[in-house]
Amino acid sequence: MLTTDTIQALARELYQARKTRVQLRHFSGRYPEMSIEDGYAIQRAWVQLELADGRRIKGRKIGLTSRAMQLASQITEPDFAPLMDDMFFDNGSEIAIDRFIAPRVEVELAFILGKPLRGPGTTLFDVLSATEYVVPAIEIIDARIEQFDRETKQMRKVFDTISDFAANAGIVLGGRPVRPMDVDLRWVGALLHKNGVIEETGLAAGVLNHPGNGVAWLANKIAPFDEQLNIGDVVLAGSFTRPTTAVRGDNLHADYGPLGSISFRFV
Repeated sequence: MLTTDTIQALARELYQARKTRVQLRHFSGRYPEMSIEDGYAIQRAWVQLELADGRRIKGRKIGLTSRAMQLASQITEPDFAPLMDDMFFDNGSEIAIDRFIAPRVEVELAFILGKPLRGPGTTLFDVLSATEYVVPAIEIIDARIEQFDRETKQMRKVFDTISDFAANAGIVLGGRPVRPMDVDLRWVGALLHKNGVIEETGLAAGVLNHPGNGVAWLANKIAPFDEQLNIGDVVLAGSFTRPTTAVRGDNLHADYGPLGSISFRFV
């Protein structure tokens, strides 16, 4: 376990890295004794720095819930992080790529809660009952901590990813909101286009067999921290495609069929 002073210092490094867009080397390389609990402690300390700046938490994200994402990241354990209010962008907007270091995009579903969810013991049925509506989403992920070490080329560990807000950097909501029982969410599919070319396709069932299972997992996971999911929270259930890289000038478009579409451009 890392000391409190070390946790605070590493949180400050991430806070600064997000502002300066200068990547950090792996914390796990500097501190081989680092644990998953340390990663979440660093994340929570970073959140406090953001809150002190006047930011607000608008929800949560769940990462690494699908087989595609686990294979892409070489990490098998899901993770989670907060969604801060300055991470939300409008559908159809132009997004300044200078806000990010190495952005990639993922296709997801977002659950908007009409009732609180508190674990332990939260089930898929509890999630469906508590959800006001589900809406298509694109998550913009980024790496304040290097994905691959600049010298050793080793992949970062789950401790690094957890510390780094589970790689979250932005979210775009769009398409057509639906009630969670009005469609079989497992069969919601999406086509992710970049500059008119289909880069990724997937089904929401790729997220733990049902994307609502990810939300239930999250409610149970945060319960030991005396935390819960609240009314109005936006919960990203996890990507069901691999991440797609993007650069300045790229046009991104995700088509969810009957649930509509999301588009934006990096400028």
